[in-house]
Amino acid sequence: MMADQDDPRCPWCLGFPEYIRYHDEEWGVPSRDQRHLFEMLILEGAQAGLSWATILRKRAGYHRAFAGFDPEVIARFTDADVERLLQDPGIVRNRLKVRAAVGNARAWLELCEQVSSPADYLWRYVDGRPRTNRFRSLTEVPASTPASDAMSRDLKKRGFRFVGTTICYAFMQSVGMVNDHLLSCPRHAQVRALSLSH
Repeated sequence: MMADQDDPRCPWCLGFPEYIRYHDEEWGVPSRDQRHLFEMLILEGAQAGLSWATILRKRAGYHRAFAGFDPEVIARFTDADVERLLQDPGIVRNRLKVRAAVGNARAWLELCEQVSSPADYLWRYVDGRPRTNRFRSLTEVPASTPASDAMSRDLKKRGFRFVGTTICYAFMQSVGMVNDHLLSCPRHAQVRALSLSH
């Protein structure tokens, strides 16, 4: 059901039902699930230069094309697989982004060998605990922070691509490392409660 103009939700999500569902059920919820973290890293990179609405509409296509975001399968993709994916209308058909997704799967597997837990490694940028912000308008929400700067720098050193600081901050928002729901949004308090028990 489409939200009306008086809906107290964060205004960025009011375009279409899938967007509202993502806002209401997933965005900002703390996640330490490694498959989900990898998925969001890939999807946020795919979003670069596009709208998140575009990526949401193609999310099912990404799940199908990228083997349910199994990094071990994606890491074995060949040049022929890349060419096949570039013909798939279910994803963003950008050669750099498709190659980056394959390279990021390989970098993810290397990360898994280097750290005891990729989830703990990523969450260390917020000291292992979700950060709750108290923004009243979208204009207050930053595009990046010192934490996303640090995450971006280290991921790049580890061979990841499409992980600039703005992408990293969007990733941090999506997996609940930060709660950037506006104070007027009912999800702010709900996600904060989840964060306190996380």
